[in-house]
Amino acid sequence: MRALLVTSVGVTCAAALTLPLAAPASSAPVLSAASARPPSLTTEPGTDTTDTSGTSRTTAPDTITSDTTAPDGAEPRAAKSAPAPAGSTQSLPLAPLAVPSNRVAGAPAVQGLPQRDARPFSLVGVVWDDAEAELHGTVQVRTRATGTTRWSDWQDVETHNADHAADLGSAEREGRTVRGATAPLWVGDSDGVEVRVRPESPAAPESQDRAATPVPLPEGMRLELVDPGEDPAPEPARGAPANRAAVPAVFADTPPTAALPEVLTAEIAAASAVNAEVAELGASVIPALTQAETAESVNLAPGAKPYIGPRPRIVTRKGWGADEKLRERNFGYTKSVKAAFVHHSATGNNYTCKQAPSVLRSIYRYHVKSSGWRDFGYNFAVDKCGNIYEGRAGGVTKAVLGAHTLGFNTNTMGIAVLGSYGSTNPPAAAVTAVSKLTAWKLGLFGANPKGKVTLVSGGSNKYKKGVKVKMNVISGHRDGFATECPGARLYKKLGTARTSSAKLQGR
Repeated sequence: MRALLVTSVGVTCAAALTLPLAAPASSAPVLSAASARPPSLTTEPGTDTTDTSGTSRTTAPDTITSDTTAPDGAEPRAAKSAPAPAGSTQSLPLAPLAVPSNRVAGAPAVQGLPQRDARPFSLVGVVWDDAEAELHGTVQVRTRATGTTRWSDWQDVETHNADHAADLGSAEREGRTVRGATAPLWVGDSDGVEVRVRPESPAAPESQDRAATPVPLPEGMRLELVDPGEDPAPEPARGAPANRAAVPAVFADTPPTAALPEVLTAEIAAASAVNAEVAELGASVIPALTQAETAESVNLAPGAKPYIGPRPRIVTRKGWGADEKLRERNFGYTKSVKAAFVHHSATGNNYTCKQAPSVLRSIYRYHVKSSGWRDFGYNFAVDKCGNIYEGRAGGVTKAVLGAHTLGFNTNTMGIAVLGSYGSTNPPAAAVTAVSKLTAWKLGLFGANPKGKVTLVSGGSNKYKKGVKVKMNVISGHRDGFATECPGARLYKKLGTARTSSAKLQGR
């Protein structure tokens, strides 16, 4: 069996499929063909802004594909168009700023953008051409709250982000135009921005006979301004009409019928179908199960003890509004899930739990459109209130190959706790959610949260490729890569998460 499998779950695309107009209220969501995709890059005339609402698709080599057709009996019928992709990205090239009087001779110029207006955005980051190049310097941004004259203070953007990426030599890294990038920073609703990138001071010369060596900034730096778009509409209660608009008087005596079923694009249906064993097609939430219900759902040898935690409630990609047209069509898998790497997103803590879906959509767009990844990098995300979210597409019960811990993406999963936890304590609810999620997901693959595991490095700045490394089954990102992630305060809580997770498994 290959360590990496890439599959495609498709639907018939010759025509849109809908059910008859008086469909039963319990009808499953309907599949429709995806609408035409916009170009991957559209430059607006008269501006230096590049809007990257669409994406191009690439298929990884050596793939195994399978097609799933629409349900039997579905009547081909012209369906209303699927909604346009939510969100957008403004990409602004950085330029040298005015030279300060105290600039060291030979040092690269500070780059950035002076204060300027922008279309609404909520998340920022800086990208550059070469994914292998490091940004040796500091990145700071100021933003203006939408519709006001109020500017924020300067905020630091995390520059060391190369460790959150696909493994070296992988199809995701080699088969796409991957860019270097800072961590994204959530700034909230904004319509003005200012940015400055200051290079590190030149290294001191080894002797007085030599000049100081300047540290160049990466080429092709651009400021990315991400608008997450609108939140998805809440799901109507089961059996209730999806559209509660007032009925015109002329139809007042007409017997009521159920609302039309929801229309799912091919991409949304594919991302949902891989969760068919745990949720209905098109579900926004995978419901929690009790310990007994979870144990019954797992195929075990007769007499074997199910060391698995209760399945927690998980908000699906549809639930947080992922635009499935952004990601690469295929799903990538690895053989197993032997360990979990815990991260912080480094996006800052200035978000509310109600905004968490918007934060996720912004990170997703930044990973795919700005950084060039195939999909959202992490397998799961957790917000400060303890809500758990499906991350990279492919199925929550499956061993989905992520792009979260450079060198150790194979046979592992990545969990991102939204926020920055270098000097801020993570909320107890978030740590508890990590415990619940790992107790269940690691239990599906027989892993003990308090145990150790030996993983083979795919190559990182801490372990060379091929080196066997023994680490905790629940580890922090810094255990596999020389990085501050998941932040000192969150890292200290991993022992608590391991103990709680093992207890939930019944160990």
